[in-house]
Amino acid sequence: MRPTSVGIDAMAFHGPECYVDMEDLAEARGVAPAKFTQGIGQRQMAVVTPCEDTVTMAAQAGRRALQAFDIDPDEIGTLIVGTETGVDHSKPVAVYVHELLGLPTSCRTFETKHACYGAMAGLTSAADWIQAGRARGRKALIIASDIARYGLGTPGEPTQGAGAVAMVVSPDPRLITFDPEIEGDYTRQVMDFWRPLYSKYAFADGHYSIDCYLDALESCWHDAVGKAGGSHEAFALSVLDACFYHVPFTRMAKKAHHRHWETELGRAIERDSEDGARVEDSYRQRVEPWLSLNADVGNIYTGSLFLCLIDYLRQATSEREGRPISLFSYGSGCGAALSIARVSEGAARFHRAIDPGGQLAARRRLNVEEYEEIFRACEESDRNDGERIDPARWGLTGGLHYVGTADHRRRYTK
Repeated sequence: MRPTSVGIDAMAFHGPECYVDMEDLAEARGVAPAKFTQGIGQRQMAVVTPCEDTVTMAAQAGRRALQAFDIDPDEIGTLIVGTETGVDHSKPVAVYVHELLGLPTSCRTFETKHACYGAMAGLTSAADWIQAGRARGRKALIIASDIARYGLGTPGEPTQGAGAVAMVVSPDPRLITFDPEIEGDYTRQVMDFWRPLYSKYAFADGHYSIDCYLDALESCWHDAVGKAGGSHEAFALSVLDACFYHVPFTRMAKKAHHRHWETELGRAIERDSEDGARVEDSYRQRVEPWLSLNADVGNIYTGSLFLCLIDYLRQATSEREGRPISLFSYGSGCGAALSIARVSEGAARFHRAIDPGGQLAARRRLNVEEYEEIFRACEESDRNDGERIDPARWGLTGGLHYVGTADHRRRYTK
């Protein structure tokens, strides 16, 4: 029997144990703090140590989601890790996570990559797997895990970050129920952001990438309208309780919401006009309240959109249950999707289980010199047969660490 509803049944976040304050970084780089805190909308930036990688963050986020929502690992029939910062050209991050979480050998496991769109691709694939009746009562675990790194003193430095968001997809979900009738897709080959095999860092055409992002949003909206029979009434901005966008930096959400309005109205909107004031008011109500976690973590690529969703759900009250929300995912290169979901009945009672506030408050604030030392140490951590990395050197307290590569094999210790 095929399920009548599918969506997100559990969620959790896990990020690095250290961060740098953006005002400290601005002072060290000789720029006005407002350029970072207001210009791109970031307050803090998560910093990975050499002992934290895509695998450790994914595994710990996955474990948090399963434990917080009392889900037995044996219930998981599909594991997908969406990432653009894999640890091997061939071996997926997902298979390491599969072992670390103790998932059954009958669980199909793979990695998805399409820049920041990878986790959304995994999420929709998992929903299709369940709706097709192939899950046979099992659930899917989707994890977005990434490290955004651009180099010390580069223009992209303040848009770095790291973290993982885990989501369990199932029938009769406790948090978010997808609307299978409303979705839009878009794909086009563009060179707005990419990382060749020979480079540790990405290349980007920043302004062009923003244009590609906004064009993809508009195209997804039109595709969704076409699939909905030419009407957008079911997902008009006036009926949406919240709008979630991919957030490489929090100010991008404001640009996206403005384009969302222009697309729905079918014309340009001047920011100082009456319509511009309506857009600003809508942004403050439907977007801005859910950007706090992103402002304190930074860019986490595939997980950025879903970190906003966690922020929303940790603040949710029973009044929000049943209300529609929009989710827009964009991955450079490019691929994008726009979908609609509703807050499940009873979701509000899980707000404490979802909230990562305590985890973020426990992080260690680095000074800029410490941050730069850690950054440089990470450059050496992936070399074969290097010195074993000691988590104690970086003051780490978590239970899972990457400790270096020996005989061309990655090593992890609990």
